[in-house]
Amino acid sequence: MTAEPPLPKSLKILLASPRGFCAGVDRAIQIVEKAIEKYGAPVYVRHEIVHNRRVVQRLEGMGAIFVDELDDCPDDRPVVFSAHGVPKSVPAEAKKRDLNFLDATCPLVTKVHVQAERQFEQGKEIILIGHAGHPEVVGTMGQLPEGVITLIESVTDAEAYTPKDSGNLAYCTQTTLSLDDTAQIIAVLQRRFPEIAAPYKEDICYATTNRQEAVKAIAPKCDLVLVLGAPNSSNSVRLVEVAKRNGAKNAQLVESADDVDWAWFAGISALGVTAGASAPEDLVATLIDAVRQRFAVELESVEVTRENVTFRLPRALIAD
Repeated sequence: MTAEPPLPKSLKILLASPRGFCAGVDRAIQIVEKAIEKYGAPVYVRHEIVHNRRVVQRLEGMGAIFVDELDDCPDDRPVVFSAHGVPKSVPAEAKKRDLNFLDATCPLVTKVHVQAERQFEQGKEIILIGHAGHPEVVGTMGQLPEGVITLIESVTDAEAYTPKDSGNLAYCTQTTLSLDDTAQIIAVLQRRFPEIAAPYKEDICYATTNRQEAVKAIAPKCDLVLVLGAPNSSNSVRLVEVAKRNGAKNAQLVESADDVDWAWFAGISALGVTAGASAPEDLVATLIDAVRQRFAVELESVEVTRENVTFRLPRALIAD
C-alpha cells in the first residue's frame, strides 16, 4: 500500500478578492435586520433571504421566521421576499391579504424581470438561460404568463431548441451563472438565430463576474481552492467549476472550516481561498485561522478589482 504524501509544513494562501457579500446580499440582510428593528419580532421571510445557513441562523436568532410560502405567514406581521426574486403571483397575493411586505429582490435581478417584460411587450419569443428550479429562475419565469419563457440550461438545449419564429427571439439570463458556460450557450443561439435580441447590458451581475475573474487569477497557481458557500448557492457552485476549469488541481465547496477534509492538503504547497456572494467574511477568517493552526502560512491577497456598489433600502425602512 502506497503511503500518502506528507502534509506540508508551510503553505501559501492566495486569497481571492473580491469575494463574499455582494451589494444585493448586503441589502437583503439589512432589510430583514431593519424590519425587525422597526416592527419588532417576529418578521417572516419567504424562503431563505440568501443561500447561507450561517446568515439565516443569525437572523433567526434576531427574530426572523423563514417560511416556504405566504400561507405560512400570519396577516398581522411583516413579510420579506428573498433576494432571489419572486413570481408576480406572490406580491399579488400579499396585496390581496393586505400584508405588510418588503421586497428584498436584488435590483440586478429586478432588471432581468423588467427586461423580460419588455421583450414580451415587444412580442418576442423569450429564452431564459439558467438552472431549472433555482429561485431566481422561478421568479423570472413567474413575471410572465406560464409557457411564455423557454428555459435553456445547456449548449445541448440550445442546439435542440426549436422556436416558433426564429426571426423574433430574445434572451435573458440568470444573474449567477458561469461566464464561460453562458458565453458558449449564447454563441450557439447567435449562430443558429443571428437575429436574436440580446440584453441591453449583460445580465450576469458584476459580483458574479468579479468573483469568477478573481478565481481565474489564482486557480493556475493553486493545488487546492476552497470556496466558502452553500451547496444551493449557484454563484458558489460556479466558483468551484471555474477554479477546476482554470488550472486548480483540486477545488472544493465548503460551508465552513468544519467541513474541510484535511486529507485534501496532503502534498500541497498553495491554497486558494474565496467565498460566494452570500458567504460572510467571518467564515473566511475562521477558515484561515484553522489552516494557521496546522501550517506556517504565507498569506497573499490577489485583487482583480475593487467594488463600490451599494443599493438603497426600501423607503419604508429609511429613517425620516
